Amino acid sequence: MIGFSPVSATIGGALIGLGAGLLWIINGRVAGVSNIFGSLIFGALADLPWRLLFLVGLPLGAAIGLEFGPDLISDMSGALPKLGLPPALIAVAGFLVGVGTALARGCTSGHGVVGLANLSVRSFLAVAIFMTTAVLTVLFAKQWP
Repeated sequence: MIGFSPVSATIGGALIGLGAGLLWIINGRVAGVSNIFGSLIFGALADLPWRLLFLVGLPLGAAIGLEFGPDLISDMSGALPKLGLPPALIAVAGFLVGVGTALARGCTSGHGVVGLANLSVRSFLAVAIFMTTAVLTVLFAKQWP
């Protein structure tokens, strides 16, 4: 697989785990991105600063990795699929993701990182459903005209 190595995956996983662990230790909060984002609107005003910093840090961390990490973008030319899906379909898909995270009471980060680390049966089932849905979505998307 292009740009993948067990070392980079291990480092990335350790950093995600470290971030989730630090958020729990320092703030007593689970690193569930959908809940952190959703609570920007309906959450306590006192929680707004750390939620905003957390959410800004996600793309900022990716940008730092792209700037200072290995040049994966040029190595991946042609590796990323171009589906050409209509914007309305993408908007519906995004809405359905939001509905799914509300129904599951968490997202892939909350269940997949924190829930599995806590050996939560509910999170194990949620992640199994997430992954199955992801595989089916890729199979469907590859059939899109």
